[in-house]
Amino acid sequence: MHGLWRSGGCFELLQYFATGVRCAFELFRRDLDGRPFPLYIRPAAAIPPQPHRTTAPPATDDKHTPPLPPRASTMACSCAQGVVFDANVIRNSALEDGLAGWAPLGSCTELSVRHEEPEKVPTETINDVEDGYRPSGRYILAAGRGGEEDGLCQAIPAGTLKPRVTYRVAGWIGLGDGAAGEHAVRVNIRVDGEGKECALVVEGGAVCAEAGKWTEIKGVFRLKASPASGAAVHVQGAPAGVDVKVMDLQVFATDRKARFKKLRKKTDKVRKRDVVLKFAGAGASSAVSGASIRVMQMDTSFAFGACINPAVIQEPAFVDYFTKHFDWAVFENELKWYHTEAVQGQLNYADPDALLDFCDRHGKPVRGHCIFWAVDRMVQKWVKDLPNDQLTAAVQGRLTSLLTRYAGRFPHYDVNNEMLHGTFFQDRLGDDINAFMFKETARLDPGAALFVNDYNVEGGGDPNATPEKYIAQVNALMEKGAPVGGIGLQGHVTNPAGEIICDALDKLATTDLPVWLTELDVCESDVCLRAEDLEVVLREAYAHPAVEGVVLWGFMQGHMWRQDACLVNSDGTINDAGQRFINLRQEWTSHARGKIDSDGNFKFRGYHGSYVVQLATATGKMHKAFSVEKGDTPLVLDMDV
Repeated sequence: MHGLWRSGGCFELLQYFATGVRCAFELFRRDLDGRPFPLYIRPAAAIPPQPHRTTAPPATDDKHTPPLPPRASTMACSCAQGVVFDANVIRNSALEDGLAGWAPLGSCTELSVRHEEPEKVPTETINDVEDGYRPSGRYILAAGRGGEEDGLCQAIPAGTLKPRVTYRVAGWIGLGDGAAGEHAVRVNIRVDGEGKECALVVEGGAVCAEAGKWTEIKGVFRLKASPASGAAVHVQGAPAGVDVKVMDLQVFATDRKARFKKLRKKTDKVRKRDVVLKFAGAGASSAVSGASIRVMQMDTSFAFGACINPAVIQEPAFVDYFTKHFDWAVFENELKWYHTEAVQGQLNYADPDALLDFCDRHGKPVRGHCIFWAVDRMVQKWVKDLPNDQLTAAVQGRLTSLLTRYAGRFPHYDVNNEMLHGTFFQDRLGDDINAFMFKETARLDPGAALFVNDYNVEGGGDPNATPEKYIAQVNALMEKGAPVGGIGLQGHVTNPAGEIICDALDKLATTDLPVWLTELDVCESDVCLRAEDLEVVLREAYAHPAVEGVVLWGFMQGHMWRQDACLVNSDGTINDAGQRFINLRQEWTSHARGKIDSDGNFKFRGYHGSYVVQLATATGKMHKAFSVEKGDTPLVLDMDV
């Protein structure tokens, strides 16, 4: 823990929300995180696999956009003038006035107000807008629906919704008695176009609803321009004939500044500790009393990383930002099976070897991403063409080849990527194959922490990827003996809401497994809003005790999977989002100066990590290293001089 004293010398150290335009009531299909999201109802199991990054290396399919000029970072670039935060724009939300303000969608739809039985009213909610809020128990029943677009709606007056402001959608959704299974129900914001001949439809959230159960909707949206002629909120989905129930629907502007204030207090409790440096010993107190002292944090216990590939490590501007501001790395595609064995039997590890060598030179540990990929379209053709017995042998061959070659080199592995969204190996080789992959990985490389890794879990808008389903997957794997060692949230986000992210993290924390954001990118064309969005995600992650690291899925323009997510422009200049990242890292670093008190002590409160203390006395300057680890009580360290 303690280093040696060293004497002498001076110590230096977001465009509409991915919205498509269609006329009248035609609904768009949102490209959430670059993947098609099912807005039309269908059984959850029938939702097709979704594309992720590229199908062949190299994966740098970001569209090149002109470099953005650097600008000063600002905490308030959203258009907050005239916005009343945390005020519900939905009138008669709790139905005190019956159906006033509400209208049916569909010629056959009939609306009625119902009262839930007290014991069935939800008791837990992430809605913290009102102190002591509890669901009212009153709900609208939309019956007689003739199709997926039928349901209920309410007009929102012109001027109510402000541009560039993040709105949350909250409430409770259920299905009528007798509905079989789960069905997707969505809340959309319909924004009238000029002349009302066309409309924008902005997705406000979606849930998998079911009969006999209330599911909380956790949606979010943002508009680029203020609707000139008003808007309307629509609740739609579920098959024809299935009744939809809606309780306490709310739409409100979220106050990010107020949220950040809460998170700073939470961060102080979670990530910092009181420290007492004692300069004791025979005569030491009097000898050093009043001496000048400087404490400098050298690194942090919380990991920040970024993905790399062979192209970016040749870019001086990339290497400079990466080596200065990141502690970990992950390879974009170079460790994936389709990259290392594009043709059966022809193994090629040249790229991962070169990237590992680069990381070794710069002292960056690397996450192993990924051994397998569960999504059908991401499996190379020769693997798909194998009969089952040969596929089993190929899986074993992949494990043996990769893990014996790199044993001990990767502290983490994403074992079978995106199992919430794909089941290729399970469909072909049976329900036990996923657990086998984990167990065999642990046998071949016992020192690595083995992760599940998936997308949309933190966003609240993908019925296929809820925290509850992710937890169930982890539990099912562990029941079969899989040594799951961590939970990966990819974090391909657009317009994030901190409360929704925190809710997902709280749920995942019940597994007692460490959580990492493994592929974070925040997509927003307005770089100022992008900086705010990035800060939302990073503050939520850093303030949560279950999260141990955040890895960005690239940061340089022209070298990223998602456009409009860069922190560094193509010319090497750092944009507003990149500066915000630097500012946060500086905020989360502790330095202290002062003088040793008459008792020979120096006290400060610092972030967890490693430090060097510099003591200036009459005989010169001396340095010593120490570490601050997690703990609820003050850390008292003896500094022998």
